[in-house]
Amino acid sequence: MPVIDETVTVPAPVPTVFSYLVDGENLPAWDSSIIECTRVAGAAEVAVGTRYAGVSRIMGKRLPWTTEVVEHTPDRSATSRSVEGSLSFTATYEVEAVPGGTRVRYLLQADSGLGGAFGKVMEPLVEKAQTKVVRANLQHLVATFAKVA
Repeated sequence: MPVIDETVTVPAPVPTVFSYLVDGENLPAWDSSIIECTRVAGAAEVAVGTRYAGVSRIMGKRLPWTTEVVEHTPDRSATSRSVEGSLSFTATYEVEAVPGGTRVRYLLQADSGLGGAFGKVMEPLVEKAQTKVVRANLQHLVATFAKVA
């Protein structure tokens, strides 16, 4: 199971960064692998049970998915888990105030779906490639807030 665990500092206050991150409809603006994302269930405020449907493009392939928020502690952490689609993953955001803004930890745990001997060989390569994408996406997130600051 590939695991990507990255941290960046975003030049904005915790409440602003947290609310932006947990609103899945913002994902296409900063995550280059996500083509679309729409809220499909839940109250006006993001909370446990909120669901989003989206489409990712990974290695040139369009992959639809639905996630559900399974943990939500305002201005601290949130975890979403895939509940439909061919991708199986859990994504967690943890935020904390630091000098200069908000430290964001992004933890992605995914099932590559590449089973067998082929999967054992390819999984580290897929993880390495996806880690590069996540790092670039997080830098795009930082730049998005830097423009506003």
